[in-house]
Amino acid sequence: QVQLVESGGGLVQAGGSLRLSCAASGRTFSSYSMGWFRQAPGKEREFVSAITRSGGITDYADSVTGRFTISRDNAKNTVYLQMNNLKPEDTAVYYCAAKIRVGNIHYDYDYWGQGTQVTVSS
Repeated sequence: QVQLVESGGGLVQAGGSLRLSCAASGRTFSSYSMGWFRQAPGKEREFVSAITRSGGITDYADSVTGRFTISRDNAKNTVYLQMNNLKPEDTAVYYCAAKIRVGNIHYDYDYWGQGTQVTVSS
């Protein structure tokens, strides 16, 4: 089992920035693709961003492209989500996820963190 622990959420005004971190247990972190998802009240969980095992390929939802940046530090077993120019519609619980298998990085994640709340005020 892979344990994922998120941190960095909080309350921020529109236009501000936050950096989310996700620390993963295990000795095979570099074998996992990593993703960030979010779920707003009353809505289904949606894809936000993902990064491949070595960090060479990243992908973003259209709603965050140009504002969010995903990165990873395999030596620290940590993935990050830098969120800039935050908007009220970014308000959600943000989840970190790990994917063991090679494949489409939008789907088939195996392990999930507990989530961290991000609230953006106008």
